Amino acid sequence: MKNSVSRYLVDVVLIVVFTMLGRQTHEHGLSILGIAQTAAPFLLAYFLISVVARFAWPRRVGGIWPDAVLTWLVTAGLGLVFRVLFGATAAPAFQIVTFVTLGLFLVAHAAIRALISRKSRRTGLSSK
Repeated sequence: MKNSVSRYLVDVVLIVVFTMLGRQTHEHGLSILGIAQTAAPFLLAYFLISVVARFAWPRRVGGIWPDAVLTWLVTAGLGLVFRVLFGATAAPAFQIVTFVTLGLFLVAHAAIRALISRKSRRTGLSSK
């Protein structure tokens, strides 16, 4: 359970960092309200896919495939849809940056977790 909570927490932090980087790049400021408004569509999409993943493939949650890849695609894609529905813009360049950045953040995070887990399992097995 602790692993799951830390996984979700790191993903949420990465999504917030993504929005902060975007706001800073476009000189929108880093107020808490501004960050929350920008991050909300992506966090909502992330929350929805995380809940669905727990039921759809519970044994694979936390893995790279299908969990991390689908989490990235749904968080980015549905987050952009929510962003537009909430009244913000989603220019093609922003869509590309969103998919690339969230892909790097979310999938790389899952890959790093998988490597650490694999290495700790091997280390644990070899020390017995």
